[in-house]
Parts: sequence; structure tokens; C-alpha cells
Amino acid sequence: MIHQPSKIRGALPVLHPMRIRPEPLPLAERILNPWTATALLLALAYMLITPAFAQVGAEGRESIVSILLEWTPTLAGGFGFNVLISIMSMAIGTILGVILGVLQVSPFRPIRSIAWLITQFFRNSPWLVLLFYCILLIPFQIEIGETTIPFPGWIKATIGLSLPVMAYMSEYMRGAILSIPTGQWESAESLGFTRRQIMTDVILPQTVKRVLPSWMNLYAVLTMATPLVSIIGISDVMTLTRAALSAEGRVDLLIPMYLYILSWFFIYCYPISAATRRLERKFSVNT
Repeated sequence: MIHQPSKIRGALPVLHPMRIRPEPLPLAERILNPWTATALLLALAYMLITPAFAQVGAEGRESIVSILLEWTPTLAGGFGFNVLISIMSMAIGTILGVILGVLQVSPFRPIRSIAWLITQFFRNSPWLVLLFYCILLIPFQIEIGETTIPFPGWIKATIGLSLPVMAYMSEYMRGAILSIPTGQWESAESLGFTRRQIMTDVILPQTVKRVLPSWMNLYAVLTMATPLVSIIGISDVMTLTRAALSAEGRVDLLIPMYLYILSWFFIYCYPISAATRRLERKFSVNT
């Protein structure tokens, strides 16, 4: 006997992902917008045209622009590491979140309750706390017989960031699945489809366009959160920026250096945020 979605609807409220925005979305909209881009460009332009920045000072010190260019390859490597962590965390969190979201609409109440509890726990936990727990609880190497498998800090940080992604993705999937009209479940059941076939062949393909804008926005938020890994000792772009400032020993480098790094994150994340808004407008009409 296949569990009808209408029974699930009685136990869980229906959330439409196109009408109810995920929690991180307002943050991305406040940060990634044309006004922020204009302010950032003006600040960079001021830094480039101001003689105090662009020229060698009266004491013969190297200009700030030349120092930024000198450190760019090193900082770019650190930024690429941030992007790598964000991509891997997003991939792991997405896979686990889809599975957890499907379990949230399971016809078996114990499974549904456990999936809901896991989702709510990681969804409402501070990201930095999860990072610290992963760093402290996961060993740096695992020995299986005579084989030693290393577990470096950046992998543990990736796991720590994937946990809140998993929780948010689980909620997106639950809302998307429950937004599918009940008639499609009933039609597929009348054709002799099993519940697994209904989910994989009928329901899940239709959830893609419902989840995609929220998923893209979540990735932008995750990328902006990756500098948190510098607090737990991972050599990302923020760690390298602090090392560069310490090596140069110049107070006047502080604002330009961090503004330079900020512009990289903005240039990387803003197109994602803009594409998210376009997809939201498109799918909100066609869904």
C-alpha cells in the first residue's frame, strides 16, 4: 500500500519554495546588489588614483598598489582554496540534503521524525560551532589495519560547512516535494508505479526548477562564509592576508588589502546572486 501524499500533508505544513524564501536569501540580497558593487568600485578607484596609494611615498616606501600586485598570486591561491572548499561542501551537503529531504516525507513516522530532528538541529546551529566540533572530534588520521588514511584540517572544515548546507537543502527538498500536486502522485500510482519509481521518475525531476534558485543562493552564502575556516587554522585567503600584512608591517595596508580581497568575493558571488534573482522571477511565473 503506497502512502498517499495527502497524509503527509496532514503531518507537515506545505511550504512552497517560490513563495517562502530561505533564511539566507535576505542576507545575500543585502550584500550582493548594484549599490554594493558601485561602492566597491568607487573605493577601488579611489585607492588606485590617490597618490598616497598609487605612488611611492616620501620615505621611499613601496606603493600600496605594487604591494597588492606582488601578493596577488599568493592570495589568489588562497582564494582558490576557499572556492574549492565551497564547491566540495556544497556537493556533499546537496547529496545528503536531498536524501534527508526525501526522508522527511517518508510514510513512516519514525523515519520522518528523525529526519526532521536532524534537519532542525543543523539548520539552527552556528556554522562556526559546527566547524570547531568537526575539527576537534574528527581525528587527523584514521588507521584501518596497516593503512593510515590522513584527514587534514581542510577536509574536516569541508565536512563542517556541509552540515548546515545539508539542513537547508533538506528543507528546500521537503517544500519542493510537497508543492507537487497530489494528482500526479495518484496518477502515477494508478499506472502501477511503486513509491520509489514515483519519487525518482515523477516527483524529483520536477523539484529541480523549484529548488535551483534557493540552491544557487545558498552556494553564494556558503562561499561568503568560507573565511570562517581561517579561525580554525586553515590556510585560506584570510589567513594569507593576515600573513601578508604581518610580513609587510605597514598599517596603511590594512584597509586596501581587505578591500582587495572583498572585491574578489564580490566578483565571484554577485553573478550567482543575479542569476538566482532571474531564475526566481522565471520559475515563480511558470511554476
